Amino acid sequence: MNADYIARKERWARKMAGKESSVPRSEDRLPPGQHLVTDFPVLDLGIKPDVPPDDWRLQILGEVDEPKTFTLEELTALPRFTDVSDFHCVTTWTQFDMKFSGVAFFTIADLVRPRQSAKYLIMQSYDGYSTSMPLDAMLDDDVMIATHWNDLPLDLEHGGPARILVPKRYAWKSAKWIRELRFSAEDELGFWEKRGYSNTADPHTNDRFATQPKLP
Repeated sequence: MNADYIARKERWARKMAGKESSVPRSEDRLPPGQHLVTDFPVLDLGIKPDVPPDDWRLQILGEVDEPKTFTLEELTALPRFTDVSDFHCVTTWTQFDMKFSGVAFFTIADLVRPRQSAKYLIMQSYDGYSTSMPLDAMLDDDVMIATHWNDLPLDLEHGGPARILVPKRYAWKSAKWIRELRFSAEDELGFWEKRGYSNTADPHTNDRFATQPKLP
């Protein structure tokens, strides 16, 4: 474990304990090319998969020692994590200080125990959407499987009952309607990445479109 990882996990532990609630905000927090909004616009592939709660499952598999499959009841019974973060959409809107809660990705990682070979997380959604992230980026102190927004259950149009939240990346990396998380030794391009969007998706460097060679 490097020092940065240890510091992030310690910060996450303080948040879980209620000793730290939000990230200190800088004056230049609005990324280039973005504008502020106060609503929560809806963007998707035109499919909103309304899975009955009793049928919903989240499968976690791949390069892990303890693969898991959670029902919605089992997922929401895990320790609850709440954080306030900024949300950046590649369509140029940003909302500051959005309050989400759910299950911290650190909690999931502790349960499934990723192997040393795990370098990436491949995300699959109930609407057929996919994306990926480096595992190191997922193990940040503000990443979660979100089930609530502003203390209310996440509604269907915003990815309910559960979506990924990766605040430091453009929102296409925060997959809605999540059904599978696969830990992998190799990366895989997702839905938008195959169509020319950046695979790193850093809003603060205006990293919207791919310049690197595409993966097979």
